[in-house]
Parts: sequence; C-alpha cells; structure tokens
Amino acid sequence: MAFDNPFAGEIWSSKYRFAPPGGGGDATLNETWARVARAVSEPEAPERREAFRAEVMEALTDYRFLPAGRILAGAGTQRSVTLFNCFVMGVIPDDLGAIFEHVREAAVTLQQGGGVGMDFSSVRPSGALVRGVGADASGPLSFMDVWDSMCRTILSAGQRRGAMMGCLRIDHPDIEAFIDAKREPGRLRNFNLSVLVTDPFMQALAADAEWPLVFDGKVHRNVRAADLWARLMTATYDAAEPGVIFIDRVNANNNLAYCEEILASNPCGEQMLPAYGACLLGSLNLARLVEAPFSDAAVLDEARLGGLTRTAVRMLDNVIDISRFPLEAQAAEARAKRRIGIGVTGLADALLFCGARYGRDEAVALTQRWLGVIKREAYRASAQLAAEKGCFPLYDPQILDRPNLLSLDEETRALIARHGLRNGCLTSIAPTGTTSLLAGNVSSGVEPVFAYAYTRKVRQPDGSSRDEQVEDYALAVWRGLKGDAPPPPELFVSAQDLTPADHLRMQAAAQACIDSSISKTVNCPEDIAFSDFSQIYLEGYRLGCKGLTTYRPNAVTGSVLSVAPAPEAAPAPEPKLSPRPDVLEGATYKIKWPQSAHAVYVTINDADTGEGPRPFEIFVNSKNMEHYAWTLGLTRMISAVFRRGGDVSFVAEELKAVFDPSGGGWIDGRYVPSLPAAIGGVIERHLRIEAAAAPAHAAAVPHAHTSGKACCPQCGGLELVRKEGCDTCFGCGYSKCA
Repeated sequence: MAFDNPFAGEIWSSKYRFAPPGGGGDATLNETWARVARAVSEPEAPERREAFRAEVMEALTDYRFLPAGRILAGAGTQRSVTLFNCFVMGVIPDDLGAIFEHVREAAVTLQQGGGVGMDFSSVRPSGALVRGVGADASGPLSFMDVWDSMCRTILSAGQRRGAMMGCLRIDHPDIEAFIDAKREPGRLRNFNLSVLVTDPFMQALAADAEWPLVFDGKVHRNVRAADLWARLMTATYDAAEPGVIFIDRVNANNNLAYCEEILASNPCGEQMLPAYGACLLGSLNLARLVEAPFSDAAVLDEARLGGLTRTAVRMLDNVIDISRFPLEAQAAEARAKRRIGIGVTGLADALLFCGARYGRDEAVALTQRWLGVIKREAYRASAQLAAEKGCFPLYDPQILDRPNLLSLDEETRALIARHGLRNGCLTSIAPTGTTSLLAGNVSSGVEPVFAYAYTRKVRQPDGSSRDEQVEDYALAVWRGLKGDAPPPPELFVSAQDLTPADHLRMQAAAQACIDSSISKTVNCPEDIAFSDFSQIYLEGYRLGCKGLTTYRPNAVTGSVLSVAPAPEAAPAPEPKLSPRPDVLEGATYKIKWPQSAHAVYVTINDADTGEGPRPFEIFVNSKNMEHYAWTLGLTRMISAVFRRGGDVSFVAEELKAVFDPSGGGWIDGRYVPSLPAAIGGVIERHLRIEAAAAPAHAAAVPHAHTSGKACCPQCGGLELVRKEGCDTCFGCGYSKCA
C-alpha cells in the first residue's frame, strides 16, 4: 500500500522495516504487515492459524490497528529483541553489590529495546550511616547518576536511545534534592522523573500540616507539606519535571492488587507496573473508523471498533507467547498475569470528523462512549479466550470486586464469572509517536492536535534531506472533501488553543474507562500564573487522574515544535568572540586511551571574567597523528563556543554521548564509549574544578588498572596481548589490528 506522505515512508524504512544485512526482509509495508501477522498467528491451533492471520492482516491494513513499535520492528525477524515496550525493574536493594546488579539488569533490558522504570525510594538517603564500613551513604541520586551514565552508553535495540523513568516517594528524606535534580545542567538527561505522591500527603497538604520525611521507619525531619508542594510545583513550572504519580490511587484501582504492589511507571507514564512488570501495547486508530466525516451523518462505526478490539486482545495475548524477554524474572511476571495495554490513537481527529470540539461536553461524552466500547469488548474477548485457552495463572475470582470490573455491565461480568479472564489488565493509552506518523499523521493517543501543518526534513537515499510539508490527517481529509474552503476555527483547535481545564477534562474522562494509566501532557501557556499552574495538579487529583505531566514553554524547556516561521525582523547581531588575552592559566589532563599507543593530552585554558575563571579555549595533542585532523576541527569549534560565553556544560554532555562503532575503552574503572566521550569527561571534570574554585594545575586521568598491563577496551579485562600485529583479548575474543 502507498504511504499517505513521504515522511511516513521514511518512518517505516528507518524504524519498522526488516532489512537484514544479507538482503531480503520487507520490500513493502504490506510485507511488514504480513510478517507481523504470520508471527502473531503462530500460537494459534493449526486449524485456526490461517484464519487469524487473515484477521490480523485486515486489522493492520489501512492502519486500523497499530501494534506498538517493538512488535512492528521485531515480530517475525528472529532478532534477539523483546516485543514488549514497557518494563519496571525489580525493587532496588539497599546494598552496593545488589544495586550494581540491578544496573546490569536495566542495561540488558534497554539493549533489547525495552524502556524501564525504577523506584529509588528503597535506597537509603544521603548522609545515612553505612554500618560496617564507617561511611555515609551517598543517597539515591548518586546511583541515579550511574543509571544515567549506563543509559547513555546503550543504543537501545540498535535503533534508538534507551528511555528510563526514575521515581521517588514524596516521604523520602532526599525528595527535595530529587525535585531539584534537573535544575543542574546536564544531570539525569536520560531519565524522566516522577514523584510518587501518596493520599496521606494530599491530606496533609489540604490541612496545611507538617509532613514527615521517613526512611526505614525513622523520621529524619519534618517539613511543611505546603512548602514541599510549592517546591515541586516550582520545579515543574520551570523545567516541566518532575511529573506526579498518585501512587495510592494507582494501587487502589489496580485489577491485580490482590497479588501485587505497583512500584513505578514506565518512561511515558501509561503503564504502572510491579517489580519486573512488563506490558505490551497497541492502539486502535479511531480516525479510520468514522463514516461520513465532516457531515451531519458522521458517526464512528462501533461494531467495527468492537471487532478490532477483539482481534487486538487475541493478537497481543499471542505476542506474550512469542516474545523474548531480557530477564527471566520479566518472562515469569508477564506469563503469570498476561498483562496487555490496548489503547487508542486518532481520538482528536475522530472528534473533528464528528464535529465535536476537543475538551467540550460533546467530546467528553463521545470519548467515554468509544472507550466504553473498547473496555467492554476487551473484557469479553479476554473471558472468551480464557474459556478457550485458560485463565492467566494468578487469576482469582476476587478480581470481579476490583473497581475497573465493578463498572462493567452485568452481561460482561457474568461472562467473566463463568470463564475467568485470560489477561489481568487490558487497557492503557500510550503516546503513539511514530506509529501515528506512519498512519498518515493522525493525532497521537488522546492528545489534541499539536499542529495541523508543519515542515519536517525528510532524508533522501543519497543522505541529503529536503523539506516536506506534513498535514494532520483530519486536515488532509478536510481538504480532500472541501477543497480550499477554510476549516472552521472553532472546531480545528490545537493544543495551544485549549485551556488546561480542557486537557484535564479529557484525561479524566478517558481515565475512567482505562485499567492502567494514560500518557497525556497538559499544555499550558507560557504566561500562566504560578498559582493557576499549581491548581492543575490539585484539580487532576480531584478528577481522579492517576498521574499528571504539564508542559509550559519557557527559556529552560524551549519549544517542542516550530509550527510556522515568525514574522521577519531585523537580524540579531552576530555574537562576537572575546579577544584572547596574552596570558591564560589552565590545566592539562592526560588521557591514556586503551586503543592508542600514545597518550592524549587535553589542555583547557581559562579567562577571568570578573566573576571567576571560565573556559576560554581547548587544545588536544597526541603523538598519534591518526587523531590530528578531527581533534583540530573539534577543538576549534569548542573554543569558539567557550569564547561566546554562557552555559557551556552542554558541550561535555554532547561529547559524552558519542559512540565509537569500533568500541570504547575503560578509564578509571568506567567504560567510556569513545575518545571524544573521554574528552567530554575531561571538560566536565574541569568545569567541576572551576565550580569548586580549585587552583589550576597539571592533572591526570588515571588508567583503570595500575598493574602495568593494558586492559581490553571491550571487556575491561587484563588478558589483552599484542601478537602478530594485533591486539587480542583472551578473555572475550576482542581483536583489532594495531
């Protein structure tokens, strides 16, 4: 089938097309659909397999059902990747060795393509006594830095950066430092952050009471609940993080509360999961199900929606059986509860087709009606699957007393009582991101349309790029039906036109029909008053939301997407480079790069700006002339950035994210993914020395090992030898010609 726009074709080619190095794979999008349909039909009985393959193929065609990206990219490829998008890792022990084992588990999960969430509340606070070694604990944030560094070195599933969610309870003694963590430039940039807010805290806030900060039963100190809330709101107002998860509400409404406790969320917030919890995702495209759009007869085909829901339940249930899992604990958890997350995309476009303005009463009513159909049919399909294939292993009839099931109609409840359920949880609304773009740029998840038309750069086969105008799916349909007639502005509202109250009403309406949670951002105007902003979270709590994320454009967060060019104005004056003084003081750092026979020396000179020293220029020197050209170009550009002034910490972060495909090396006991990353580490270290007002002096970056032996850049072991003109590691098999 043809793509609705060239950008959709690029999305398919770069993210979802199976194109093995030896040739073959998916030549067309239809072949991708066919590959996925074959794979998810394998668990069916032989006599039913072909019929279900055709059923899945029909659901995928015309983008009516969109499996999550991990399924599209991995199903039927035999790649060693997981088909699950969402994971929450295990409870982090308050023990150094066990903590680093959990870092390893997260790394393995990220490598196979899963996003991970962690609750760091089980780690003792900074300054707490570590018995037996006579030292003070460094606290959960110091270990989050370790996770952040690990994630930076993992290219998830060979295609994308890993994604992580870090959570901390509102009563943890380090909660204030956690709230403020992202105010430090460059820190925890591979994490989304959320505070786990409890019902007792919300009660203390309402009563203007003191709030105890507690660890392991010991009260470390008390703070005023209102002051802590103000601190959280200020950080979110300024930097869009941390978000908030109402963790007691999450657990109270969980279908599986009788056999698990929810710990944390996946990176985008739509899946709240227990230790080693995993969830599959897929979205029903409501925009493709509306008949006679933009007419008085416009209506969403609910019978078709119900049929697609039943197909999606069986399909995702089968994926549990064909997926790999990074860890055995994740496999055991997924198979014991068979949790899936069916959601929607294209909601805003479907509302447009039906003449309902996002956020208004009619839109709220239609949203609840459509999601009600999905909920009913999903539970009925799961009960029928249980009759055919058996209940999930931890099924207990008391699940019928859980809030999500109490609201079901009597016919559905009777069906469950008779057969049980195949799946412990069934619905969740994820951000659909690139799958929405693949489907012709339909509106994402339950979000409003962000922009009806904008320009994206589309990569060409020769490596160049060209600008491509991308339209929202609903606008494209309008133009196809109405020609040049202007779309009604009172209907075609975007995220920027809506009030925070509009966003909240839609999120709360959807949450009432969803088992797990919803990934949704409440967009706020830049000039919203802080007092009004703070009320968004209180109102969301009152409306029954499980979590909240807001976004306010400002100097810290920037703008997500440029919709239209600004009016022409006089060009801003070109920033001038500061003149170089005759004499500068600085420091020279030695990097012993394992893959080079000669050390690399990094010199950073500082200039006194009147407010203390700041970096002015950088030089990189080595006897190894292999590095000469790129280090010269790199240092000239970095020096120009230094001389323009402002916050330059981003330079270190950008360099530290550079990966060398031939392998990195171990420096000072830490794996560094490339020589540019090592230089970034030197810049970061120099900036910290400046911040501490340390005197400039010659310094060295020590090698990981002091035995005099070279270490392997791949495994870090001491079994690296030079023979026959090559460096060979007897520990892991690494080999590179010298």
